[in-house]
Amino acid sequence: MDKLSLLKTFRVVANEGSFTKAAEKLDTSNQLVSKYIAELEKQLDTRLFNRTTRKIHLTEAGRQCLQHADIILESVNDMESQLGLLNSEAKGVLHVSAPVSFATLHLAGALSAFQQAHSNVSINLQLNDRKIDVIDEGFDVAIRAGYLASSTLIAKKITTIKLALCASPAYLKKYGTPEHPNDLKPEHYLEYSYVNYENDKSALIAALKASAQKVTPKLTANNGEVLANVAKQGEGYVLQPTFIVGKALKNGELVSILNEFVPQAISLYAVYPHRKLISNKLRVFIDFLSNYFGDIPHWDK
Repeated sequence: MDKLSLLKTFRVVANEGSFTKAAEKLDTSNQLVSKYIAELEKQLDTRLFNRTTRKIHLTEAGRQCLQHADIILESVNDMESQLGLLNSEAKGVLHVSAPVSFATLHLAGALSAFQQAHSNVSINLQLNDRKIDVIDEGFDVAIRAGYLASSTLIAKKITTIKLALCASPAYLKKYGTPEHPNDLKPEHYLEYSYVNYENDKSALIAALKASAQKVTPKLTANNGEVLANVAKQGEGYVLQPTFIVGKALKNGELVSILNEFVPQAISLYAVYPHRKLISNKLRVFIDFLSNYFGDIPHWDK
């Protein structure tokens, strides 16, 4: 008899506390249940139950065996379910939250390609730069860029996002090109209100934080595209991801400065509730985005 069948029988007996009740639940005979337990004890070379005339009790070895049996059997169930999902078609409505600028600039093409590949999946997309509550607000997945705080949510990296501190050629001609973060003019900072660099210890972020405490930034906004467009007009300098400023850097509307001080790259994540099994529609969506954007996204090539 294979060990999985023996472990399944053992777990039912342990949970029911009776060979007879276990036999009823398994729709088999009392004698066969006893035979399976005896065989498992023989294979493990240990007694799993202390038996009395009225009830059975787990031994210390039995309690340890039950813990292992739970893990093994749940893992087998997860494997069977996941393999079953691979053979089932992705379908249904997928509720997605995404940052405004990233979605408007880069997500439309990905969604179009995804729906061509998976025509039975409908997307309900909501754009918001604030940190939404995935569970309470009913989303299947949230696309997030930046540093992630520890939580009960699962996060899978989709791609890498580089940052750039930049200003227009006109601004640099007028005020000079800074060689150190301390050379920046605090009153010219164009600040993104939702950014969180608590975990970043770079000299540039330290300088930006210090300047923000001393002087009110020239402009604070909750949209990176607006800030980048203001920077193009020569009104200040801005720290933004390259998926927003990459095109302007390539065509010369903006110039990257203090490159050696810019914080390390952040990541784009798919964040979803902790579940042992995720739906097939969500699994294929996350895998598709990871393959679509790749390790080096197209805006950095």
